[in-house]
Amino acid sequence: MSTAKNIVVIGGGQAGAQAVQSLRQFGYEGAITLVGDEAALPYQRPPLSKAYMKGELAEDRLYFKPAAWYEDNKVETLLSQRVEKIDRANRQVLLQHGGHLDYDAVIIATGSRPRPLPVEGADLENVFELRGLSDVEHIQPKMIPGKKLVIVGAGYIGLEAAAVARQLGLEVTVLEMEQRALARVTSPVISSFYEALHMEHGVDVRCGARLGSLKGKDGKLTHAVLASGEEIKADMVLAGIGIIPNVELAEEAGLPCKNGIIVDEDARTSDPRIFAAGDCTVRPLAHYARTGRLESVHNAIEQGKLAAAAIMGKPRPALDCPWFWSDQYDIKLQIAGLSQGYDEIVVRGDVEAKKFAAFYKKNGRLIAVDAINSPPEFIASKRLIMSGATVASETLADTSISMKEIAAAAA
Repeated sequence: MSTAKNIVVIGGGQAGAQAVQSLRQFGYEGAITLVGDEAALPYQRPPLSKAYMKGELAEDRLYFKPAAWYEDNKVETLLSQRVEKIDRANRQVLLQHGGHLDYDAVIIATGSRPRPLPVEGADLENVFELRGLSDVEHIQPKMIPGKKLVIVGAGYIGLEAAAVARQLGLEVTVLEMEQRALARVTSPVISSFYEALHMEHGVDVRCGARLGSLKGKDGKLTHAVLASGEEIKADMVLAGIGIIPNVELAEEAGLPCKNGIIVDEDARTSDPRIFAAGDCTVRPLAHYARTGRLESVHNAIEQGKLAAAAIMGKPRPALDCPWFWSDQYDIKLQIAGLSQGYDEIVVRGDVEAKKFAAFYKKNGRLIAVDAINSPPEFIASKRLIMSGATVASETLADTSISMKEIAAAAA
């Protein structure tokens, strides 16, 4: 059982919210203070580029817990408040507006921020990024049928926003400097599928297209200018070119960082009193014998639980296979595992019918799956990946054999 009397959680995202919840579930009775730099209580971010942006999800449904839960569970929430510094010598968290919080343990859950567009004109009016509630509040009123939206970056956030914008009647152009969409995160099979899907819905998808600058008049955006010199009319630009982990607090406190705050299996940093969870961390990747940074709901939940368990001296919670998802139009993509380093792809199902799965293998072992409108393939693959199973490629491709049977045979 923990001897901690004061725990400070820095960050009001999924990881911070989970850590707070798990601490109370594990029986922690001391003081918990959650410091968040946004005005809102902890909320889900994935719907921001999907149902919430489209207006299909009410704001109150984004919140993990209502305000009453924090009051009932004696969790103090300091919102619209930034942490200036972690003073390890005096075990204090110093707040930007003065004052400090004493701590016995700290959980850093500072998340990440969008990578800014590195071009002239990025500060023009109607140039947006998409990370928080306030971003959507600025974008939504401008999502008017017939308006021209240029999205920079064909990653999942960019493509999800493109799908919503098309469904709302906007004219959408997506610029991707790589030679294919989703190039950093998936295979050419899935890239081709999504490029075709968006073009089918009227999106102008431009791969190998680098943004050169943004042009405006009277401080207001008018055009996106490609490196080639071509000008595209734009009422709005949305940047989706990746994220930067928020490691500055940890770095200034002398904690090792390398593209993320380095933590162990228990989400503990090099300081035994300081933990970190979520997008901001580099962690050991179970099932993959390496470390890495995961930007996912799964990772935030898992590390929030791990940090709480370690502080409380509880057994380490079971580790899940990494999982992700994306909703675009009527297509649900479910991803299990990490496909980097694959040496073979096996496709199961019918790509034309928009119901198929791409399995990724390395040295015969299944390491990941991208399942398009195919929940059984996703569910079974999680089990197969976690067990380190090897499954014959012809078996995976054979739709006459159910995924339940495949998973059972490999167990």
